[in-house]
Amino acid sequence: MSWRKETRRAERGYHHGNLKEALLQAALGLIAEKGAAGFTFADAARMAGVSAAAPYRHFRDRDELLSSIAQRGFEQFEARLTAAWDDGRPDTVTAFERVGRAYLAFAREEPAFYNAMFESGLPVDANPALQAASERAFNIIRAAAERLAALAPPGAPRPPAMMMALHIWSMAHGVASLFSRGDAARRKLPMSPDELLEAEVLIYLRGLGFPTDRRPPAKSAEPPPVPPEASSASGVPPGGAPAGPWGKPK
Repeated sequence: MSWRKETRRAERGYHHGNLKEALLQAALGLIAEKGAAGFTFADAARMAGVSAAAPYRHFRDRDELLSSIAQRGFEQFEARLTAAWDDGRPDTVTAFERVGRAYLAFAREEPAFYNAMFESGLPVDANPALQAASERAFNIIRAAAERLAALAPPGAPRPPAMMMALHIWSMAHGVASLFSRGDAARRKLPMSPDELLEAEVLIYLRGLGFPTDRRPPAKSAEPPPVPPEASSASGVPPGGAPAGPWGKPK
């Protein structure tokens, strides 16, 4: 490309009045195509149609450009999780299931933002604005975990909400990273990623002894008798619930 053509492209970039946004969109496109580590500052400038020097008017370097993208991603992520949580309505477990679905949907629908947020290797604590945006998004999961912790049965130890938030975030992030972004090497699932995450969270909560069945109990129905041989073979005490975190025999 000649110097004159490059200059004309740079001038167009300056004159449209929104060079910063053009660079952000160019970088998002490159991240979607190559990943957060797969492009240079010059690549973003070329994609935006400006000279290699033009981005320095708005960003110190490539990391600052990536940080701006990650911050924007976390802001959109927070908005999605907040809307899904809806302050725990109509009940805590239902609302939390929505949060899980929103998490996976964001990773699936905004892979470039998600990559910049979680896979760019940026030191989050080096950018106060990025760190604050990240914490606000995580705090939605933590607030939901606090409500979940409050569901602990009377007399049962209540786990720390932060521990629960980290555990559940790890589950959501794992499912999103493995199955929700169209990765070429993913395994085929007999269920959707949303169903997989929901099952994981319900098993986790039941393992802590939390009630997760929101169906009203049948008034007249009684459980069928369990034959003694079936009880001994399955580990379920006769006439009672399974022992351990899934229930206690009476």
